[in-house]
Amino acid sequence: MSSQPAQQAQPDDISPELELLLQTDTSKGLTDAEVESRLAQFGLNELPEIKVNPWLKFLGYFLGPISYLLELATIISAILGNWIDFGILVFVLIANAVIGFHEEAKAESALDALKNTLALKTRAWRNGKLVEVEAALLVPGDVIVLRLGDIVPADARLLGIDATGEPVEHDLQIDQSALTGESLPVSKGKGDIAFSSSIVKQGQMLATVVKTGVHTYIGRAANLISMTNEEGHFQKVIKTIGDFLVIITVVMAAIIFIDSMVSKHNSFLTALKQTVIITIAAIPVGLPTVMSVTMAVGASELAKKKVIVKRLTAIEELASVAILCSDKTGTLTLNRLTFDKPFLANKGNTSTDFVGTGVQYTDEDLLLNSFFASEPGAQDPIEMAVRKASQSTVKILRDREVQDHKIPGYKVNSFIPFNPTSKYTEGKVTNLETGEQFRVVKGAPQVIIKLCGGHEQATEAVIDLAGRGLRALGVARTVDPEMTKFELIGLISLLDPPREDSGATIKECEEMGVNVKMITGDQQIIAKEVAFRLGMQRTILDAHKLVDHSLSEEDLITRCERADGFAHVIPEHKYRVVELLQQRGHLVGMTGDGVNDAPALKKANVGIAVEGCTEAARSAADIVLLAEGLSTIVDGIKTSRAIFQRMRSYALYRIASTVHFLLFFFISILAFNFALPDRLILLIAVLNDAATLVIAVDNARISKRPD
Repeated sequence: MSSQPAQQAQPDDISPELELLLQTDTSKGLTDAEVESRLAQFGLNELPEIKVNPWLKFLGYFLGPISYLLELATIISAILGNWIDFGILVFVLIANAVIGFHEEAKAESALDALKNTLALKTRAWRNGKLVEVEAALLVPGDVIVLRLGDIVPADARLLGIDATGEPVEHDLQIDQSALTGESLPVSKGKGDIAFSSSIVKQGQMLATVVKTGVHTYIGRAANLISMTNEEGHFQKVIKTIGDFLVIITVVMAAIIFIDSMVSKHNSFLTALKQTVIITIAAIPVGLPTVMSVTMAVGASELAKKKVIVKRLTAIEELASVAILCSDKTGTLTLNRLTFDKPFLANKGNTSTDFVGTGVQYTDEDLLLNSFFASEPGAQDPIEMAVRKASQSTVKILRDREVQDHKIPGYKVNSFIPFNPTSKYTEGKVTNLETGEQFRVVKGAPQVIIKLCGGHEQATEAVIDLAGRGLRALGVARTVDPEMTKFELIGLISLLDPPREDSGATIKECEEMGVNVKMITGDQQIIAKEVAFRLGMQRTILDAHKLVDHSLSEEDLITRCERADGFAHVIPEHKYRVVELLQQRGHLVGMTGDGVNDAPALKKANVGIAVEGCTEAARSAADIVLLAEGLSTIVDGIKTSRAIFQRMRSYALYRIASTVHFLLFFFISILAFNFALPDRLILLIAVLNDAATLVIAVDNARISKRPD
């Protein structure tokens, strides 16, 4: 009773040349010579790493306008032989670089985490023997065995046979939620592609490796991460401030230097000394440090609210986020199939008489009978959802001392599990009180309705449930001694329901000027139903439209802005959504929990990894939530806006103070040839900033719009 996938994202078409390499004898596999030549052609089955030299990375923190001003002042101090000033300036330079390097070094492990999700070893046919092979040494054409619990080691095409070469009866159940965001395991049979890093939940089958390393579905996600290295909004603001200060400093310093040499006929060293005074006056020495301290204090505030900040500047960016793209499965919803409002038939109904006795079956009747036809211990999510709903709703099941499959007052004599031909499970039951025997079937609604001879109302209910994206199961039982005549009891409807707080959180976000967009790998109809239940509009865009080349970039951006969500999403689509919205100048937050979210989390202005996320998502994100659902994000936005107001107050004050300093010394040197010793100016600047550190814990009014 497996779920069909909302959409089975297929990898790129396999070229005819590659197809030739995939025609391997399934009983023998590849020879060592074939493996060697293919390894040379396709490379290892792993994600390549581009490691940045940590020294080069550290030296990068000495670049930028504020650093350039400090370095210029340091060089001039060395030329003049002012070694105390030189020492102070070098200390400030190194301190700023160390703080920056330390904070950013913690957030650079996204590719490592992606690599960790890959399988390490697998069983494959090589030289006519079934052997254990390092996953990194797999090549296209390798024949591998996939079985319960295995992590799929590479993109592989299922062959529909087992390790002995016999056809298999059942499809594989594969959990690819971390890759595509689909909430249920996907049923995959002969000819389907099992993606690298997905997990086999049920079944066993041989498969031929079709793609390895960076060419796999997950490899493309890793490639997107390595392509993404955006400068943060906060860095851009600081850089703009720095550029402004550099320009006016250079202009003023040049005027003073020329005036000192030409008008006042001073020596070169004297003119240089006056230039260093104006340069030091222009440096907002403590700007990076005060900003870092303010954000560090804010980060500890957020940590108390279960919001862990990995990149300090993300706090400021969270305050400015105008659009929040949220994953549906597991973030807005529970990622758990739950019993929804069922369709209940009347007792005594027939294919021509829907009224019957006029008495309707109850939820308890429906769930008790469905429990009779449930497989004990099955890990199928639909079976688990039905059993859980039955055990919490039906009184005789709820009151049992031992939660096993024994049912007080009844005995299940035999059970027939689900198979793809009949499309239902069946239990043969005896009522111990009356001795009556009956059969109960549970399965595909159309099949169950047909067993009952037809039921127009139920058929309409099936169409209605399907139109709203709910999964339906029919339940019927026999009503004659021969156990051949079935009567419909009703239809169970199942849905991955929204979290209790999701609707209120979205409303609160809207009130704070943050537009929430839902992103899912599920079907459009499911996305629309969840959006409706969350109180959102139901304008859900098929994500494949985002790569529609017939539309202009402007049209695509407008569509993105107007959509309330996106369905049928694959990793490139998430990345594209963020990219398009950023092109219109929006600051975008993206939540996610799976490997498939990692590239978009890295690309977004603020990447938010939700509770229970994979290591890859956690590594790519700027902020990690430790509590379930979206509600903690609202706390995060409020706190970050308070921190932003503090930083804004400080930055405005500091820039005004610097300009005031500059103008004072510019006029005093030009008009009166008066100047303070340079180390005194540096001391004033540092003490001034030290005093304003208290702004880090200042009370601040929270803005109602993104900052």
